[in-house]
Amino acid sequence: MNIGKNMILINAADIGSMQRSFKMIPANKDCPYVECIYSMKDGFLAVITKNMKQSYHMVPKLDDNGDPVPMKGGKVRSNNKDYKEERRLVDTFSEFYIMTPEEIDGFIKVYAINAKEFDYDQFINPPVPEKENNGIFTNEKPPIIKNMAEAKK
Repeated sequence: MNIGKNMILINAADIGSMQRSFKMIPANKDCPYVECIYSMKDGFLAVITKNMKQSYHMVPKLDDNGDPVPMKGGKVRSNNKDYKEERRLVDTFSEFYIMTPEEIDGFIKVYAINAKEFDYDQFINPPVPEKENNGIFTNEKPPIIKNMAEAKK
């Protein structure tokens, strides 16, 4: 199996914040990942692998017709669901999270075919907007502090 250069960077929407973001999708069947999703809200790259694992999840309890079984008396549970749920062991893709911009950049450079052409840096290192301070806070020391420093000499 070849490692690297088997994914493509594409524009996408960050579902959590509804901001413009990016994803990485497999370019061929040798790619070890299902997809990679960058979260603008949280600032990490979620990498979903092809490796399966079993984990417990709460799923709707279904009747014979495949419909969710409603709660008796129209009750609503503490999680705001009005149907019964049951805990089931489910096969899910294994995932991990890359947290720092430097590690995200390194991962993209190894796996993305179009890393040089796609401007992903605008997402992982967004420009910090300058805040207008209206003269309340300044980077310069006030005259009294300057005079104190000179008086000590």
